[in-house]
Amino acid sequence: MSSPSENDAQCHHLRGGSDGDTHEVFNQPDPLEDFNAYAGDQALQDAVHREGGGDFEDRLEHYGAVVGGELLEVGFQANENPPKLKTYDRFGHRIDEVEFHPAYHRAMQLGVENGLTSLTWTDGAGSRVARSALIYMHYQTEAGTQCPLTMTHAAIPALRHQPEIAKTWESLILSDTYDRRFIAPHKKEGLTIGMAMTEKQGGSDVRANTTRAYPIDQPGPGESYELVGHKWFCSAPMSDAFLTLAHTQKGLSCFLLPRWRPDETLNRFRIQRLKDKLGNHSNASSEVEYHGAWAQMIGEEGRGVPTIIAMVGETRLDCVIGSAALIRHATAQAIQHCRGRKAFGKTLIDQPLMKNVLADLAVESEASVVLAMRLARAFEEGESDKTSALFARIATAAAKYWVCKRAPMAVNEAQECLGGAGYVEESIMPRLYREAPLNAIWEGSGNVQCLDVLRAFSRSPETLDAFFAELEVAKGADKNLDAAIFDLKEKLTNLEDIEFRARRIVEAMALSLQGALLVQSGNDAVADAFCASRLGRGCLMLGGLPSGLAIDEIVERAFPV
Repeated sequence: MSSPSENDAQCHHLRGGSDGDTHEVFNQPDPLEDFNAYAGDQALQDAVHREGGGDFEDRLEHYGAVVGGELLEVGFQANENPPKLKTYDRFGHRIDEVEFHPAYHRAMQLGVENGLTSLTWTDGAGSRVARSALIYMHYQTEAGTQCPLTMTHAAIPALRHQPEIAKTWESLILSDTYDRRFIAPHKKEGLTIGMAMTEKQGGSDVRANTTRAYPIDQPGPGESYELVGHKWFCSAPMSDAFLTLAHTQKGLSCFLLPRWRPDETLNRFRIQRLKDKLGNHSNASSEVEYHGAWAQMIGEEGRGVPTIIAMVGETRLDCVIGSAALIRHATAQAIQHCRGRKAFGKTLIDQPLMKNVLADLAVESEASVVLAMRLARAFEEGESDKTSALFARIATAAAKYWVCKRAPMAVNEAQECLGGAGYVEESIMPRLYREAPLNAIWEGSGNVQCLDVLRAFSRSPETLDAFFAELEVAKGADKNLDAAIFDLKEKLTNLEDIEFRARRIVEAMALSLQGALLVQSGNDAVADAFCASRLGRGCLMLGGLPSGLAIDEIVERAFPV
């Protein structure tokens, strides 16, 4: 038998010491925090300079540090404390107000103050590319606030269809001050703008909308109306005003509907409920009704869809940028984890198959950001160049379809690299995964984008000419790319059952465009890997890159710090 002193010693040993520890923590990577989302992203830096945004380098590097520091922290807080609807005040007055956690307001403040809502419209050449890089970084660590930031930025070209109304609102929309106060817009120092189009019965088919608009006095552009109807999805209901659609006697028309009436009373804008969503938890998405809500017509009566499309085009570009951002941050998290974690006698990043997965994620990420930044330049140039506008018209729809579809798969693959650590909420990975499907749905589902591509070149064949002109520049650089371009042309010469084949066609367009951009981007390792795996006979899953590629170089290029 053991003596009492021996038993005490055994118990002391089992407890691991006098402090009661049962184990020491080792083989755990350092978390990815206090990083610079710009300085640590070589692919983004190269794309910004290539597409003309290099003059904004200091601003981008500054915000990169914000994204990997303060925004990362407040992003967790804002998503852990979602918004709450306060329909009535304590006296029973109807107020329809959404309360947000202070972290949400801080994330919005950081975005507005750093130009995410205004830079495109205020700072000249290269500003569109720089602003796209800013929102790309912001989305990586706090995606929920991108919705109001994006819509505020996107409202400007739609409002300019009615110059006298734009003149009243534009200076406050472009302010670099975030003013959270729920008061009449002319009393504020800065404004945000939302959008409400979708109705229960119509979804993407906005022409099925039933909301009606009745003129208060004279009908027509710029005039005042009262709107009656409902909207199944209204994003960011605490915005100061909304672009929305309603029917008049001449058809579906566009309106600007503020939260406050001109007499400074609350508009008859009723928030029925907040949506309980899969992700995007920091953002308030809502179902609303208009009970004779005051609004002003924007643009030509009966031409509401073409008017609001000016806003939709902008938001679709941000969908591409946002999905590329999710792919990038998930890839960065995976690489950071695998650099600091060992298994089976080796660091994960040195395991051949894991290295293949990480390299493939890096290729997917770079292909996405290269495409997003090229579109940003096309949008900027399209204001004065018809060919650029035509290219942007068709390429944005193709890119939105493809990049937004790739995001959930890429994020999930990156999440798997972390194992169980990537499945718990303390990491950012579950939030990225919940966020990943959103951009494929928002502003038109995959089918809508594919049909929009077909519509673009059937109505304006010049859009296809502009698209192929972009591809032709890269011909001869890679045999797989040349074959893909030839095959794409073959697909498009056969118009039989083309709508049924639309997804295959648009996928081929997006992949060919990404390949063409990558072979011109200056990084041969990434371009070779992309063309061999996406345009050759590659593996359908990520992590199937063929042998003989510069895998180490690709992974090292994607190191986040």
